[in-house]
Amino acid sequence: MSQKTISRDTFKRWLADGNELAVLDIRAPDVVGYASPLFATNLPAERVASELSRFVPRKVVRTVLADGGDGTAERLVIELSATGWVNIFALDGGIPGWTADGNGATLPTFDVPGVDFTLAVKKEKGTPVTSAQELKRLREAGEDFIVIDTRTVAEFAREHVPGAVSVPGAELLLRFKDVVPSETTQVIVSCAGLPRAILGAQTLIDAKVPNKVSYLHDGTKAWTAAGYSLETGRTRIFGGASDAAVEFARRQITVLSSADHFPEIDIDTARSWSADPNRTTYLLDVRTPEEFESGHLDGSLSSEGGQLLGVAYRTIAVRGARVVLIDDLLGARARIVAHWLQRRGYEIAILLVDFSAHELSNVA
Repeated sequence: MSQKTISRDTFKRWLADGNELAVLDIRAPDVVGYASPLFATNLPAERVASELSRFVPRKVVRTVLADGGDGTAERLVIELSATGWVNIFALDGGIPGWTADGNGATLPTFDVPGVDFTLAVKKEKGTPVTSAQELKRLREAGEDFIVIDTRTVAEFAREHVPGAVSVPGAELLLRFKDVVPSETTQVIVSCAGLPRAILGAQTLIDAKVPNKVSYLHDGTKAWTAAGYSLETGRTRIFGGASDAAVEFARRQITVLSSADHFPEIDIDTARSWSADPNRTTYLLDVRTPEEFESGHLDGSLSSEGGQLLGVAYRTIAVRGARVVLIDDLLGARARIVAHWLQRRGYEIAILLVDFSAHELSNVA
């Protein structure tokens, strides 16, 4: 074992010591699947050299690369060490070595698995649930209901429950009144499985929307398992928020956030934190990708809020980092994301920006 390779036991200690630590699973995305066994950021080996600094902004942070046990991580560590990454290491044996004893369920992970977290939320809150069969009966009976799919628009377009409308999780309160104008309409929140549906439904319940709200158990997976067909394409997508929708969101986000206490910082503070040589800070713009492309703050990353809710580890590769959530002046999306991420141990601050009044960068 080289000096730039760490043992399984050393890695376990690092995961538990509370200091800043970045962990990246560098295997191919189709091998990793939905999530690494470590629930670490997936950055394929061929992109590590060019993109590592996007995920790990400070080269001095302890950084561990885990490969498929083929030596790729050690080769990359040698290469990156020569370019100033002084604390980068390869995990001995990679992912196969980490999971070799078959007790993966008892091993520490980099982040809390989304399913585990949301099932704990469901148990604590008693989030109401609707089965695929119950949803089918509602449709056949002509009941007044709507299915809201909280995944990304791209995932929605690939396949969704027939008749659903696409409203990614962080957009729920901002778009709600336009999508659900009647207080008597039953709202059923869906995703591909559980995490984003449970958090979406509980967000609406915690915000005390007047409608009856539940989540669709196992989402599209349960719908197909029951023998029902899915719909494809961008059939119903949320639009721009009306004045009435904005005012509704303003009221309900105050309810949702009534017990939350996050520092609100200004742009100068955010830039100062980002430049701090002793602490990692992420500047994450939680608006839609389209809004980000039209203009954003220098140094910020587009990180759609709904995705952060369920799979924060795909963006936040440094555990122990500060996370600044950037939104417009209403802040409905940032406050939804903060409401849940702080329960997962993240240190959160909010930066609300009048994007019409600042000189911004645009995506070419």
